[in-house]
Amino acid sequence: MPVEVLMPALSPTMTKGNLVRWLKKEGDHVDAGDVIAEIETDKATMEVETVDEGTLSRILVKEGTVDVPVNKLIAFILEEGESESDIEENKDDTSEHVAAPSSLDISSTDKPGDHSTVDTNGEDTDIDAEEETLSSRVKITPVAKRLALSKSVDISVLVGSGPRGRIVKRDILEFISNHEVSEVKPSPQLKHSTENIESVSADEPIGDFTDHTKSEISSMRKVIAERLGFSKKNVPHFYLTIDCNLDSLFSVREKINTIVQPDNIKVSVNDFVVRAAALSLKKVPEANTSWQDDHIRQYTHSNISVAVSIPGGLITPIIYCAEQKGLCDISTEMKDLSSRARSGKLRPEEFQGGSFSISNLGMYGIKQFNAIVNPPQACILSVGSGEKRPIVSVDSSGKEVIDIATVMSCTLSVDHRVVDGVVASSFLKTFKSFIENPYLML
Repeated sequence: MPVEVLMPALSPTMTKGNLVRWLKKEGDHVDAGDVIAEIETDKATMEVETVDEGTLSRILVKEGTVDVPVNKLIAFILEEGESESDIEENKDDTSEHVAAPSSLDISSTDKPGDHSTVDTNGEDTDIDAEEETLSSRVKITPVAKRLALSKSVDISVLVGSGPRGRIVKRDILEFISNHEVSEVKPSPQLKHSTENIESVSADEPIGDFTDHTKSEISSMRKVIAERLGFSKKNVPHFYLTIDCNLDSLFSVREKINTIVQPDNIKVSVNDFVVRAAALSLKKVPEANTSWQDDHIRQYTHSNISVAVSIPGGLITPIIYCAEQKGLCDISTEMKDLSSRARSGKLRPEEFQGGSFSISNLGMYGIKQFNAIVNPPQACILSVGSGEKRPIVSVDSSGKEVIDIATVMSCTLSVDHRVVDGVVASSFLKTFKSFIENPYLML
C-alpha cells in the first residue's frame, strides 16, 4: 500500500505550517532518514525526514504553499513493487486527513489566524475630513459611510487605508469592484445610530499614502503579534528597575577569558547575567513560576529563555538547568543555540518552554526598557547597557565621596497574578548581589 506523507506536527502547538520547498522531486528514490522537505513553523524553518524507503511518486502540495493543516496528505511514497495505479485505488480513502484533537493545553500559545490587508488608498475630497468611530475598532469618514450605506457594504470586513486605519471612499469602491453583489451584505453597524461618535478636527491631514510597499506577514510575526498582544492586554504587568555596578564583574571576566582563551571560549556579560538570574531563581523560587489558569506552576530548575534576534522576528532558545552550569558551559551553549537559531536549525524543545526570560539590548546602547512578559512565564528581565555614571561611595575614613563606575540598569517585568512586589524585589536584590560579587557565581 502506498505510504502517505502527512504534514507533520513539529511542535506541540503547531496546527498548520508553510511548505517552503521540496528537497526531493517526483520520481526520486528516498531512503529512511532522507530529508525530503522544509517546513516553516511559527518559530523556525525545519527539515522533515522520511521514515520509509521507496520512490517519491506524487507530490500533492506544492512548495511555497502556506497554512497547510497538520496531518494533511502532502505526498505519496511507493514501496518496491507498487505503481501509480495503487495510489488511484486508495485515493478516495486517503485524499484528505484531518488533524486529531490535541490533548495539550494550547490556550495561550495557539497560532493566530490570517490577518489580511487591503492595499488601497484614497481621499474624501468632496466633504470635510471628519471621522466617525462606529466601534472601538472601526473608523470611517462620513462620505465613505454614506457610500457604504447606499451599497450595503459591511464595513466590519474592511481594513482602512486612510490615516490611523480609517476607512475612506476608495476602500469602499475597491471592495465593491472585487465582490459580487450577492456577497455584499448590509452592515448592521451602519444601520444603527452612531452614538459615541469620536470626531476628528476638519483640518487633520488625510495625506497621500500611495508611496509604500507591502510585505506578507510571516508565521513567526503572526505568532509574535498574537502572543505578545494577548500578554499586553490580559497580563497585569508591573515593572521594577535596579542598577548594578559592573566593575568587579569586568575584572573577573577579564581573568576568566585570559585563562580559557586557549579553549577558544570567551565569556560575555550576558553569560554572567544568565548565570546570576539562574542562581537568583534558586534562592527566590517563588519567581520561577508560571500562570496556568487553574493553578500556579513552580519550577524546580532555572530554564532560562534568552531572546535572540533572527530575520523576521525573534526566538528564545533555552539554557536548561542553568543553575547547574558554569559560566564557560553557558557561554558555549548560548553561542551554539544562537548560531542555530539564526540558521533555523533549532529543534522545538530547544525554544519552547522555559521558566524565565532574559532580553538584553545593552549591545545596542539601550539604557533601560520594559519588556513584555512571555506567557505563561511570570517574569522577563530587560538588560540595558553598561555606562559610566557617578555614584556615591564611602571611603576608608567613613566619608562619602563621588566615584565613577560602570552601571547597568535591569528591569524586571512581572505578571502580578503570580509574583508580588516583595518577591520581585527579593529576586532583583539577589540578582544585584551576584552581579556585583561575581566570584559568588564561580
